[in-house]
Amino acid sequence: MSDYFSTFTRVKMDDQMIAYITLFTSTTVIGFGIGAILSYFHLPFIWTHKVDKESKRHGGELVAEVLKSHGIRYIFTLPGGHISPILVASEKLGIRIVDTRHEVSTVFAADAVARMSGTVGVAAVTAGPGLTNTVTAVKNAQMAESPVLLIGGAAASILKGRGALQDIDQMSLFKPLCKYCATVTSVRDIVPVVRRALQEAQSGTPGPVFIEFPIDVLYPYHMVAKEIGVKGEGKSFMQKIVNWYLGNYLDNLFAGAWDPQDTKPLRVNIPFANHDLVQKCVSIVSKAKKPVILLGSQATLPPTPAEDLQRSLKTLGIPCFLGGMSRGLLGPKSDIQMRQRRRDALKEADVIILAGSVCDFRLSYGRTLGRKAKIIAINRNKEQLYKNADMFWKPTVAVLGDVGTFMRDLAAGLAGYVCDAEWISTLRERDEAKEITNKKMAEDIPEMHLNPMKVFMELEELLPSDAVLVADGGDFVATAAYILRPRGPLMWLDPGAFGTLGVGGGFALGAKLCRPESQVWIIYGDGSLGYSLSEFDTYTRHKTPVIALVGNDAGWTQIAREQVPMFGSSVACNLAYCDYHKAAEGLGAKGVLIGSKDNVTEKLKEVQEIYEKEGASVLANVLIGKTKFREGSISV
Repeated sequence: MSDYFSTFTRVKMDDQMIAYITLFTSTTVIGFGIGAILSYFHLPFIWTHKVDKESKRHGGELVAEVLKSHGIRYIFTLPGGHISPILVASEKLGIRIVDTRHEVSTVFAADAVARMSGTVGVAAVTAGPGLTNTVTAVKNAQMAESPVLLIGGAAASILKGRGALQDIDQMSLFKPLCKYCATVTSVRDIVPVVRRALQEAQSGTPGPVFIEFPIDVLYPYHMVAKEIGVKGEGKSFMQKIVNWYLGNYLDNLFAGAWDPQDTKPLRVNIPFANHDLVQKCVSIVSKAKKPVILLGSQATLPPTPAEDLQRSLKTLGIPCFLGGMSRGLLGPKSDIQMRQRRRDALKEADVIILAGSVCDFRLSYGRTLGRKAKIIAINRNKEQLYKNADMFWKPTVAVLGDVGTFMRDLAAGLAGYVCDAEWISTLRERDEAKEITNKKMAEDIPEMHLNPMKVFMELEELLPSDAVLVADGGDFVATAAYILRPRGPLMWLDPGAFGTLGVGGGFALGAKLCRPESQVWIIYGDGSLGYSLSEFDTYTRHKTPVIALVGNDAGWTQIAREQVPMFGSSVACNLAYCDYHKAAEGLGAKGVLIGSKDNVTEKLKEVQEIYEKEGASVLANVLIGKTKFREGSISV
């Protein structure tokens, strides 16, 4: 611990501090001297609070108490001395501490828990490089609108900017990424700050929040006093002044620390559509002949349970295209869910309901929407609600509010509405025709190895009803999205709008903890596997087995599909047919190699049998070849 306080254990004061102390000792206006010192160190007087200097309690206990009272069940971490008190105290209260092999996986795992459980996911990492390693995952959570609390350690407040170990300006890094950022400057502030952060993470448009904990607010009084260098009464006048300053600093830090405080959750603020807007939308949809619904991830947010939303959509009977976390909302097969030729449906529809879907690159910035269609857009986020509305599209009705609740109210207002059967039949026929084409393409034999489409066709028949699918990759995962059918609500996890590679290891960990009885499958590209392969050690240590299906085509194929025909070069796109199954075995998992001479169905059954009987993670290294299925696809 001494490294974190090294500046003051040596009691080496800089010239400016000495100047202020000299001013104090030489001036006849004692108050001015004290004021100068306090102003320099931003240190207020605290005379009114009693400080219990004998208490063995520490700030980590307060953090744990708040998290426990909010129903937090897991903290994902890679440990460091800055945050040890939080981890130890949380474990004592029954919160499970799950340590990963890279900090980025802590936030990805917390993100998965947030999406699947409806609570806040929590990650705790140490200062400096521990926090910088999480930046990509925090940005991914921001764009995916996942309520995640990132807890970070920090240098002691008294040492900020003085060259302490791992001391950087962390707040500047996270303010652009998080809804709420705070530095805790006294122990008594821990409870209100953590409660506020958890509230903010879930309110409005959910997203990540960040709390920085200087190390001296987390350790007990006697340890902090010892480490910062308070030396008894002091012999020299200068030492007495230093001790006075440090003692005052400590008293301020711990004043009122253990006074009783309310740790219960604060009210989460969620925007809801007003009644008049809902009725206006009811009127529009009631006259529609060719309506279509596009559901995005926001549709799965609390407070409306996914099952209630599912019932509302079935009651409406309007054709639906599902994206993001809404995949699986209608089960593996539904008469109203359409999976193919979405662009054609949007061009022909007379009413389009963007239920949490955003007009960004995924909808060609709004250009795919029919020009004559009436468009109802619902979103909690005003910026997302009107994304590109000034260029390529314009909402007929824009509803700033919760998507799930709006869809429930819309269905209630449209009781008795029946969607045009011919419209549904037309979309269904297109879907089935595309499915037949895909099945034919799955029978094509590549020049070498297996057809990835065939692999997914086989897997689709074997997936159990409770399987959770985690998508982490480019070309291989994009192929899976056309073929695999999520079994139910909240059973599909992909990065979201940021398109981040490397989510698989953390997402699968969080998913397995939320659904311990389910088969959790990571659909990996061989490129993306490299980001989180080491997390197989985490699955082994924490007894959270998962199955990884790696599409090994020895390359960054999604990039090569564009780069090679455009520029005639595959530079930087080539990998090797690595023995990933053997690497997994070295990390405590089981490995299975699947090649062109194997019966894919039997091999996949073998993978499932090992997983079920041995309770071990399994990595299936599937050697795949090139197909024309996604020919012409681009990487952006």
